[in-house]
Order: sequence, then structure tokens, then C-alpha cells
Amino acid sequence: MENWDEVRTAYQVARLGTVSGAAEVLGVHHATVIRHIDALEGRLGVKLFQRHARGYTATEAGTDLLRVAQTTDDQLQQLEGRIRGRGSDVSGELVVTSLVSFAPLLVPALTSFRAAYPEVTVRFLTGERLFRLEYGEAHVALRAGKAPEEPDNVVQRFKAQQVGLYATKGYIARMGRPESEEDLARHEFVAHDNADSRAPFLLWLADKVPRDRVVFRSSDPRVMDMAVLAGAGMGFLNMRDAAQYPDLELIYGPNEAWESNLWLVTHVDLHRTAKVQAFLKHLKAFAEETCRE
Repeated sequence: MENWDEVRTAYQVARLGTVSGAAEVLGVHHATVIRHIDALEGRLGVKLFQRHARGYTATEAGTDLLRVAQTTDDQLQQLEGRIRGRGSDVSGELVVTSLVSFAPLLVPALTSFRAAYPEVTVRFLTGERLFRLEYGEAHVALRAGKAPEEPDNVVQRFKAQQVGLYATKGYIARMGRPESEEDLARHEFVAHDNADSRAPFLLWLADKVPRDRVVFRSSDPRVMDMAVLAGAGMGFLNMRDAAQYPDLELIYGPNEAWESNLWLVTHVDLHRTAKVQAFLKHLKAFAEETCRE
């Protein structure tokens, strides 16, 4: 396609359904939008849109073209993010991604980083999927478990996450404290909804108690933490986070076998940029300082 502007215009018309909406997003006159659509349809020899009183609807041919246009537009935006990240100053967007369970560490670290570098805008993206650093979806990823092996990524060991088995004082008053590992089978537990989870501490639990003793299950670590704090059962928490709650008592742990290694991951193209290096240095220092407190 020789004229990307025309394709981009068609993409916005299809996305928004109106010429006026596309014109506003693109910052052009509505007549320019109509001219681009007419020119593109003329060049391709096919109608891309059905015109009607409410606006424009993509035809089958239009849908095919616009699916490709959307992918191209996404990739161009990702490329722009990567290029902007290569500057020599510490400013602009900093995109960090991790599981939501690492928010208690990363949120205050990112906040103090912004205090030191106020020209930075933070985007903290959480989720189960792996964000693609090679497409510029994030500058820094914090990952747990096995060392990441994606090509062209720089991987640094960060620290081990210590996990303990906890219960509230209220739960212990109601159910007692387990006297041995054999005694665990009479207790109630909070754990992940996925019975096949490979987390080391959940494998340990599955070996010690029947699945029906897991009486509160969730796929969200925030919900599981809240359930333990509410006294729904005993459950596993990051020991650093658990220390904030005086109502929690440690039942078992720390256990070396339960530890999960954490990794800082960056793409080789962005690893040496001033912004990424400044944040990596800040995060490591922040983690060391908070561990001493």
C-alpha cells in the first residue's frame, strides 16, 4: 500500500463509524477523510464501506483491509514507544509490568522514583500474560519463577521472594494452631483456584492436605490475601507483605523450598538507556532499604 495515510483514515472511520469522529481523532477536516476513503476505494476497485444515515459500516473487503491496518497501527505505536525510550534523559513514559502480587513493592518504588524524576510518567501494567518487550509493550518486567529465556532480553536476578503460611489470631482462636504437619488436615485453607498450580508452596500444601480442605479459592492473589486477613482460613503470603499486619501469625516458614526467584527483564535495545538504568538502580536500592526496615 503506497499511501498509509489513506489506510489509517479508513481504519479510524471503521473504528468510530463516522467521518466526523475520524476527522477529530486525525486532526483533519472531514472533507479530507472523505477524499481519502474515495481515493482508496478507487485505487482498490472495491467498496470498503456501506454509507447510511448513521455513518459508515465496513464491508467484507473493508473488514479484511482494516484488520491488517489495525495490526500495523499497533506495531507503529509500539515502535514509537521503543524509540522514545532511547533518549538520554530520564523523562517521558516508563512502562513497568508484573503480576499484581508485586504491587506492594513496585507501587511505592515507582512513586519514589517519580519523586526523584518528576518528568517521568509511570505506567504500571499488571496481568497474567507476558508483555512483549521486543514490541515495546514495556520497558521493565518483574517476573517470578524460572529464569526467562526470550531472545534479546537482558535478565538479571533480583531477589528471592520468601513465603510463609499465616493465619489470623481470630482463626487460631477458632480452630487452634496446628501441632504438626499431620494436624494440618483438620484445618481450613485459602489457596489458588487452579489445583494444578506449580507454585512450590501450593505443591507442598497439596501433598499435606486433601483438596477439600481448601475452602476458599480464588485466581486473584489480592483476593486470597484478603481472605486470609478476614480469617477464612490459613494461607500463604509474601513474608514482607505479611509483616504489615499485626493480626497475622506465622504458622510455617520461611521454607527455602517455597521461595520463588524474581527476575528483572529488559529488552537489549532499551537496557542501556538512561531511563531504564535509572529505574533499575532505584528499584534495587529501594528493595534493599525496605528489606532492612
